[in-house]
Amino acid sequence: MIMNELDTVVLECDMVDKGLERGDIGTIVQRYSADAVEVEFVTASGHTQALVTLKPTQIRAVGPRDMPAVRQVSVA
Repeated sequence: MIMNELDTVVLECDMVDKGLERGDIGTIVQRYSADAVEVEFVTASGHTQALVTLKPTQIRAVGPRDMPAVRQVSVA
C-alpha cells in the first residue's frame, strides 16, 4: 500500500530515543521516496514529540479496529 502525505499512520516499532512506542499515531508530512517518509508524532495537546524519517516497514495504515490511547511521554 502506498502512503501519501497527510495520511495517519501507526508506528510498528519502539523508538525509545525519540520517546515513541509501538502503536503511537503519527502523520506523514513528507514522502521522500517509496522507501522513506517523514512522520510527525504529536502529544494530545499538539506539541511535536518527534519528527522522524521512517521506512514503510516501520509504519502501517490505521485500521478500522484501532483505538487511540493516551500515555505520558518521558522525552519531549
